[in-house]
Amino acid sequence: MSFLWNTLFYDPLYNSLVFLISIVPWHDVGFAVIILTLVVKLILFPLSKKSIISQVKMKKLEPELKKIKDNFKDKQEQAKKTMALYKENKINPFSGFFLILLQLPIILALYFVFFKGLSFDQNTLYSFIKVPENINFNFLGLIDMQGKSLFLAVLAGVTQFFQTKISMQAVPPAGPEKSFKNELMKSMNMQMRYVLPVFIAFVAYQISAAVALYWVVSNLFTIGQEIFVIKKIRQKEL
Repeated sequence: MSFLWNTLFYDPLYNSLVFLISIVPWHDVGFAVIILTLVVKLILFPLSKKSIISQVKMKKLEPELKKIKDNFKDKQEQAKKTMALYKENKINPFSGFFLILLQLPIILALYFVFFKGLSFDQNTLYSFIKVPENINFNFLGLIDMQGKSLFLAVLAGVTQFFQTKISMQAVPPAGPEKSFKNELMKSMNMQMRYVLPVFIAFVAYQISAAVALYWVVSNLFTIGQEIFVIKKIRQKEL
């Protein structure tokens, strides 16, 4: 398990960060983290795009989903018909969940890179990676990437709020009738909108500023990505 973790996540992330530090202006770790975040998001873009498209399609299917709910009272039959409808329209309702799972190891790996102090371990470095002559942990001369940053933590929470607000627009709203399911969906919606950003800000402050910066850039990229993809979908419909 440790071998897979190092091979798939920690070592590539560590080496990529060291490489970027060696080529960015002033060997600024903050700039390296920003570029690394953008590279990761671009790699995950095809999956992110599919997730956004699936959410938009699910919203369009809301009337048909309501018909299934009204016509089939048996929960098992409802689930079967719903999954058949998703399959027919080439929708993966779990794509967003898979995307989150993919990003968690990246965040954890980045945390451990800075937790260990970003020392240049020859056993971890690839043979073709050049060790930078010096390393600047003060992003723009203002924020210590190894320490905590209240500013970046709050910014991570704020950007998470707007990112969630945009993405939640594609989630089918609960029906007018009151039920345990609808109340649960409403509660989860509220938690995603308001509790999650606060939780993100709290966690971002507890760990290094570098991880908080990754979160901020990642959220900003996702916001732009969702606006871009949704705009393209609407243009095709005109």
